[in-house]
Amino acid sequence: MTTSGTNLEHARAHNRRVVIEAIRLNSELTRAEIARLTSLTPQTVSNIATELEAAGILSSHLPRRAGGRGQPATPLTLNPNSAYSVGIHLDHQSLLIVLVDLTGNVRFRHLVAVQKPQPEPTLSMIEKIMQEMRQQVKIDWRKMLGIGIVMPGPFGVEGISSQGPTTLHGWDNIDVEARLSAATGWPVRLENDATVAAIGERFHGIAKQLTSFVYLYIGTGLGAGIFTDGRIYTGHAHNAGEIGHMVVQPGGRECYCGNRGCLERYLSLQAVYEACGLDPARATPEDLLQVDEETFDRWLDTAIEPACQAINIMECVFDAECVIIGGMMPPLLVEKLIKRLTPLYSSVRSRYPQGMRLRMGMSGSNTAALGAAALPIFDEFNPQYEVLLK
Repeated sequence: MTTSGTNLEHARAHNRRVVIEAIRLNSELTRAEIARLTSLTPQTVSNIATELEAAGILSSHLPRRAGGRGQPATPLTLNPNSAYSVGIHLDHQSLLIVLVDLTGNVRFRHLVAVQKPQPEPTLSMIEKIMQEMRQQVKIDWRKMLGIGIVMPGPFGVEGISSQGPTTLHGWDNIDVEARLSAATGWPVRLENDATVAAIGERFHGIAKQLTSFVYLYIGTGLGAGIFTDGRIYTGHAHNAGEIGHMVVQPGGRECYCGNRGCLERYLSLQAVYEACGLDPARATPEDLLQVDEETFDRWLDTAIEPACQAINIMECVFDAECVIIGGMMPPLLVEKLIKRLTPLYSSVRSRYPQGMRLRMGMSGSNTAALGAAALPIFDEFNPQYEVLLK
């Protein structure tokens, strides 16, 4: 299902976004197909398509073979070189910076190993890498939309944001957005890892056709990115979806937040490292591939019930079309986890399309960085329904 437009003149910006979104979801469309999918008039579509072609955002291609009389229709696609964005993922052990174009192609990638990164040297390192990127990559830098940066949350929560093994210490009073924007001259947006992973999945993954879904992000901790009616829900302080601190086992394992039995004490990279005898301060997600199957399965035995509870709660609260699981854990192990998560508790949704209730999303080291890079694109091109109320 695609987004419907409006023929009201004051909603022209919204309609442009609707046309771009329709083409993005379908790879290529003719003007007639856009009009049919968006409920916009053919004249409105033609005007917008002409405007977007002139701006270089859309490209027209050789007409499809005519099936009858008349001139064959000309398909339109997004021009990948019409916009770019940067994604930065900073975690406890790594800094990853990617440059992507409008269609998600990676034009630059730089990975640096770090240990408990501190603000000043890390920000200096980011600025240096960005300068190298601008020297190495030959693109029109005037078309840069901005930077998305992702760090582990929660943000600004006393007693949690600066403590424990799943947060970055020393960053709670650093205005990362202002610092990087001043250094680069580009707009910067900071979000938690689960939120950007959900946006990345919406733009580049299996959630392209979904308007309401929950993305469970397995990182050092555990979070959820939440899409409702085609919009990301971030909450008042950008901490929506911090389900890692949802109590699923009252009186259970002690958590650094002060509670006992928090979900991420059972389902997270930190939890699986501990269960498999790895040093959480030094282990990487790829190290889990070397763990013997019996040891990994013992961790799964402790994680399945808490995970099923979390999925049940998310489904009941958001009535999502699908729950997607991904993150930094290697895809092979995420797939194994999902296979064990059945049968799930009964859902408030009466029926799901085949295989759509629980699915595996993008996993591995690039997931959060690609999601971060999608943030500026999402802000620029995602249809904004609020404009219709003005």
